[in-house]
Amino acid sequence: MFEALKRDGLARTGIYSKDSGESIETPSAIDADSFFPDLKEHEFSNIPLFANKKFVDKNSPEYKELIFIHPESENKGVFGDCLILSNWHTVLENPKYYVKMLLKMKGNHPSDTAWYTPACALPSNVATLINSGFDIFDYRAVDLKSAKGIFCTSDGEFLAEEWFDKGLCRCSGCENKNLFEHNRNALDTEIETVKNFLKDGHLRELLERRCRNSASQVSILRLFDMSYDFIEPRVAIARSTRLYANSGESLKRPEVKRFVERVIERFVPSRTDTAVLIPCSAKKPYSSSQSHMKFQSAIQNRAHEIIITSPLGIVPRELERMYPAGHYDVPVTGYWDGEERAFITDAIARYFEKNRYEKVFVHLDGDSFEIAKAALERSNTDYECTATDKLTSSESLKKLESALKYGRKKGPNLIKGTLSYQFGFDADTSKLQLKGKFMREKVLMGKKQVFSIDTGTGLMRPTFEGWDLIESGYRVYIDNFIPQGDILAPGVLNCDPDIREGDEVFVVGEGAVATGRAAMGAAEMCSSKRGVAVRVRKVKKL
Repeated sequence: MFEALKRDGLARTGIYSKDSGESIETPSAIDADSFFPDLKEHEFSNIPLFANKKFVDKNSPEYKELIFIHPESENKGVFGDCLILSNWHTVLENPKYYVKMLLKMKGNHPSDTAWYTPACALPSNVATLINSGFDIFDYRAVDLKSAKGIFCTSDGEFLAEEWFDKGLCRCSGCENKNLFEHNRNALDTEIETVKNFLKDGHLRELLERRCRNSASQVSILRLFDMSYDFIEPRVAIARSTRLYANSGESLKRPEVKRFVERVIERFVPSRTDTAVLIPCSAKKPYSSSQSHMKFQSAIQNRAHEIIITSPLGIVPRELERMYPAGHYDVPVTGYWDGEERAFITDAIARYFEKNRYEKVFVHLDGDSFEIAKAALERSNTDYECTATDKLTSSESLKKLESALKYGRKKGPNLIKGTLSYQFGFDADTSKLQLKGKFMREKVLMGKKQVFSIDTGTGLMRPTFEGWDLIESGYRVYIDNFIPQGDILAPGVLNCDPDIREGDEVFVVGEGAVATGRAAMGAAEMCSSKRGVAVRVRKVKKL
């Protein structure tokens, strides 16, 4: 039996239990001969990954405890199975086939199956393997390195004679001058490190560091990011931790691309008469920073405020608290490299191609000004510059205020902006009011509360009355029972395909409805036989 507990894209932690009662927390390395004794009866049965279907069908091993899988095999795992994928080490240096084969196989098997790849894991590559969705490893690869006199670390493999006696490691193996023990310890330590980063919501940041161990691992990460349609549904809509955009790969993170796409495709601006482009700030949300307080004092709600930033491109003022806009850090040097410029230029241009403003003012300088200028010209948008040498100087702020002095005052409609971004519909907010202190507001319709705002993510949390305003989407349909707590995956009959882990959802059953937060993405919710599907907040019997 296998149950995933914490997810991050294809990576997850979980519990794998055998019929004997023995269990392990995954990801984990095992002594394969003792944990899967059946493997001893199938020596020399590994099949090359590039073998054709005829050969695979003829020579597929039949394990007692494991399900053999292969890119050309029609074997299907069922929930709880442990799938064994042999010879995976042969594509570690072939990123194209690595990603192509893996995505094909991941799409053919249930999400609640454990994946075991033998003789593959090293401290320097196991982060990439875990991020790829593998759960169980063994010590064969590090034992082979030990036999060859290779000292393994999370940063690579080195000659033991040059590294072993330098005091670089204080593990029990190094203290005992036992290379086999050190290499096993190094693999266990790295797996635990990756596991803890995964649990803390920072696996991606660790991976962006670890993948530098080899060019092929960098390529694997980039190819996964390019497989956006497959990976994005498996990535949570929000995290409780900050997003650290410290490398060029951060621009391609699914969360970043999803934010950009939703701003362009879903977001409904509060107004389209006048817009002003302003820079981001280190402090989040932006409006709590001194620079933005000055900008807002000069603008006085006479224009729609749009923040230009890396890696998110554009952040409308209404969305400044939404994850990841309110939860990221990026190195600030004043220099934007070519990839950043192209990505953000494209985002700005696409936004203004869709949303045609009557007037656009640009209060930017340096590279951000050049990027905005190129994007606005590409989208055939006229603009006026309002900045001098320093954006927050009295002269610049007066120029900005003067340019907008005849504009109509209309504050940002946080309710409309958030609902359009989050649920994908243009809500009629004429009867809704935002009440309460900053970051602790509630949305009222008359005296009834229809939404609250999650202070950690910026997401709207609908009450039952709030769901009445959301006509379709984000529904989870359950069997005929009254939820007595969280809803488990076996009780889910169907759900909206747009649901991502962390989304607010409306649970619909014959005898009851409920509000809550998705604990799985839509595909996993509909196919899993174990695990919590929805964290229920409130239940109402019908």
